[in-house]
Amino acid sequence: MVSLWGSKKDDDEEVGGEEDVTTPRNSEGDSRTPPSRREYERREADERTRLLPSQPRPPHSDGYLDPDDPAVSAYNLWFVRFARYLTVLFLVITFLWWVLLLVSIFVSPPGLHTRGSGFFDFSYTSLTIGLLLVALLFFSAPSRAMQVAIAITSVVLVVDMILILAVPRLRVEEGWPGIASVVWAALIGIWCVLTDRVVAYGKREEEERLTGRPETRRTLREWLAVFTATLILIVYIVITIFMTATLVLRARDSTLEMEGARYYVDGDKYQVHLACFGNATTDSQGSRVPTVMLEGGEGPPEFDLEHWGWAAWQNGTIPGRWCIWDRPGYGWSDSAPSPHSAGMSADALSEALAIAGEEGPWILVSAGYGSIVSRIFSARHVRNIAGIMMVDPLHEDLLHRIGSPGRGIVLWAWGVISPLGIQRVLGALFNGRTREDRVYGRSAYQGGKFIKSQLQENLVADSLTKNEVVSARTIQSPDVPLVIVSSGISVRRDSEWNRKQEDLSHLTDNLISWDVVNKAPHEVWKTFDGRQVMEKRLGEIFKSGYKGYETGTIE
Repeated sequence: MVSLWGSKKDDDEEVGGEEDVTTPRNSEGDSRTPPSRREYERREADERTRLLPSQPRPPHSDGYLDPDDPAVSAYNLWFVRFARYLTVLFLVITFLWWVLLLVSIFVSPPGLHTRGSGFFDFSYTSLTIGLLLVALLFFSAPSRAMQVAIAITSVVLVVDMILILAVPRLRVEEGWPGIASVVWAALIGIWCVLTDRVVAYGKREEEERLTGRPETRRTLREWLAVFTATLILIVYIVITIFMTATLVLRARDSTLEMEGARYYVDGDKYQVHLACFGNATTDSQGSRVPTVMLEGGEGPPEFDLEHWGWAAWQNGTIPGRWCIWDRPGYGWSDSAPSPHSAGMSADALSEALAIAGEEGPWILVSAGYGSIVSRIFSARHVRNIAGIMMVDPLHEDLLHRIGSPGRGIVLWAWGVISPLGIQRVLGALFNGRTREDRVYGRSAYQGGKFIKSQLQENLVADSLTKNEVVSARTIQSPDVPLVIVSSGISVRRDSEWNRKQEDLSHLTDNLISWDVVNKAPHEVWKTFDGRQVMEKRLGEIFKSGYKGYETGTIE
């Protein structure tokens, strides 16, 4: 009997160049003997190449492989392998984009600055990497559940893309990096669905070719793979739904009307919000009465100081004009490119005031970290400053507290998950949080723009910002009237804070008063006594340089 796979003699005759006359032939004279081992190894295999040619088939075999044989694989098909190679390529491209976006959070490359938080594009790219990793890790275990889950994720991503493109403010804030990231995420989701279907088709075809029928059962390992992949994809669905809800809230918040206007600064890279109230007035000698400039502390001034400023204006303590502005990332202002220091904020304020036509002179009222910005602004406009009032100000020697690496890591982590907006979404649904709360109120700290501004302050607080404010102190005019209002709670709780408050009282040679308000927190204006002291001392700054204020002859 002649073996269907030939014998060792075939190999010997191939080497010797002679043909075995007993080899069976077909009607055309071609040999039916399969290729020898050497010939088989030399030939390039394809998906129709016989498997395991050197092994004889068992007796009574029907010619098919066992379903559990490792040779029964969708990877035998070229288009399945090609789909996997493309998926790996997409993962590499997405990872490189992810690294670039990660770097841009800390140092913005030209053209990659987004005027929103800068975390949405990063989050969309992270989600894209997650989809590709799931597709690759569970490539050989396709399932209908995975296809449905990825399809749902893709549909939600398409909705996000439509939202960003349809709402003008979102489109401006996210810019082309955000739009490209969400479009790429949606396309990759569709690609993963198609790839899973291609693998399922290839698996079924190879099972029919090599085992005689498509396999309907799964091993325990395959079931675990399907369960794990489906569970991960369900988490992705929840993530995309929360991101969509956050975009809806952002679209809703963009309709909130604001006082004043936004002005392009820093070469039209971003906009800052500036609002001024009241009319410019002159004193009895014809000199222009100073305009009060309010600088917020660790939050937007609309929530910190605007109500106090409005009351002081209504009471006549502010006799003429007063203004507020949002530092980059606060309130209605855009995020600035990274890195961004306090001196850069002071320059942005100067540019916005010039564009708005506000001339001064200025009485600077600031709190907390905002006092750093005000001091730099004062030093850069020495001849146009009529007074300085700082409320529980931050000293330059304490900038290391907000510039600690641990705080930076926490801020970065909060920024990365901020696009989910879990607190904002739940607050809007169950706690009645309004647009005002989210833009400049008690929920403003939850927004991605605010978190990024805090991160930017953290990154350069103990380096660039400290150098700027130290330089500003050396050129500060010694004749400027100065008021320090400190928190009683802060100075009693922290002896170093107390010493630094005293040191700031020597910032100029014209100290009007240093007040420590008993039982007042860091936000001194939140107590009645604090508001009273602040208003009284502001009036004394006006009196110190403008006699018309005291005599009532200001026009």
